[in-house]
Amino acid sequence: MPLHRTQTSPDVLAADVYATRAAERPVPKLRIPKQGLRADVALNLVRDELSFDGNARQNLATFCQTWLEEEVHRLMDQSIDKNMVDRDEYPATAEIERRCVHIIADLWQVPDTKEAIGCSTAGSSEAAMLGGLAMKRRWEAIRRSQGKPTDRPNLITGPVQVCWHKFARYFDVELREIPMAHGRLGMTPEEVASRVDENTIGVVPTLGVTFTGRYEPVAEIAACLDTIERERGYDIPIHVDAASGGFLAPFVEPELVWDFRLPRVKSINASGHKFGLAPLGVGWVMWREKTDLPDELVFWVNYLGGNMPDFALNFSRPGGQVIAQYYLLMRLGRDGYRAIQQSCYDVAQHLATSLGKIGPFEILFGGDSRNGIPAVCWTLKRDADVRFTLFDLSDRLRTRGWQVAAYTLVPDLQEVTVMRALVRHGLSRDMADTLLDDLHDAMAYFTKHPQAAVADETESGSDPHGGVHPSRTQAKTT
Repeated sequence: MPLHRTQTSPDVLAADVYATRAAERPVPKLRIPKQGLRADVALNLVRDELSFDGNARQNLATFCQTWLEEEVHRLMDQSIDKNMVDRDEYPATAEIERRCVHIIADLWQVPDTKEAIGCSTAGSSEAAMLGGLAMKRRWEAIRRSQGKPTDRPNLITGPVQVCWHKFARYFDVELREIPMAHGRLGMTPEEVASRVDENTIGVVPTLGVTFTGRYEPVAEIAACLDTIERERGYDIPIHVDAASGGFLAPFVEPELVWDFRLPRVKSINASGHKFGLAPLGVGWVMWREKTDLPDELVFWVNYLGGNMPDFALNFSRPGGQVIAQYYLLMRLGRDGYRAIQQSCYDVAQHLATSLGKIGPFEILFGGDSRNGIPAVCWTLKRDADVRFTLFDLSDRLRTRGWQVAAYTLVPDLQEVTVMRALVRHGLSRDMADTLLDDLHDAMAYFTKHPQAAVADETESGSDPHGGVHPSRTQAKTT
């Protein structure tokens, strides 16, 4: 009987992704390769790179939505080729955006929703800048009509995230940011009144401060500005940065007055991809009336097939997120949004209560829906007998996959270090209990293994409970 030798065919090996020559070489990092790869090989190599990212579901540092229904994924796939700005080519997508504008305007109590003026954006930062630009242009027009100079505009905010710093720098506006202080973690009417003058283009209270999760008192600030107009003659508008709270308060606390029910509120921005539950990235900006959006900010474009208005900073951008937002508004309705957001608040309050029991923590904000977003912000008690910093605790939690931000507060509380956990749709009570168990285990670990860095700080006279850990930089808070 003849002996037949078998030989593995190169084609058989080539069928396996990791048997290809491409899998044996480093992936291109600085230059496009001369020859391309099979689709499955390129896909797996990129997937391998992405496997080193953290688990988004355990990322409690981000405000952005990380859990989405399968139907949203399908809509995003179907919409991947739709350009939001090309309203003539994609009229159905344009109509969906128009419907969203009217629905959100109604949520925010625009006086006449039939005349609602607003648009989608790439995120709430772009939406905020559009609101800021509208305030600046209106102020300039009034000053010119009075024969007064327009070279020294200023904007008053509480402690804000970087988008308002960008706005001030990019568009030459003095940012008068109210610093934090012990007993005051945000904007107050008194602090606003001490900073306004004839060059103030607007005041921006935040409905969900990045650093603590708290709402700033919009109605009280509006009343303060009403008094200032009567006494000093300054008619100063309000733009509400509702990046987080804009899709929370209307559902969970509908009686809370912060929106267009206040005549002084001229514009509002929010993130659809935060508590609007839509995928990254979509924001919304609304104006009270058409006259609140100066005509000079509107561009008419005719080279896409029709003559269309455009007043966003970005031009071409995907339409899928807007479509997904409309799906969610239809899919959930008021009752669905209310149920989801209330569940987030319930979990946040459970976290806050439990943290107070298992650790030496002072809760700065515990997820009260009347006063802020579903988030928990805490610091170490001043008299806590511990051998770790909150930075150490944040690092230790990463070994279990959790990303919980630790960072120092802004002026004038830079010496205070806090941790913050955002509770979003998809973080269940069971997951929160797992986080609490891991927090407890982390503290037990530090009891057995005191951190040498903390001992060094204590010996040098610095405060291990509040100050910045010397080997770490401030945590990302977006």
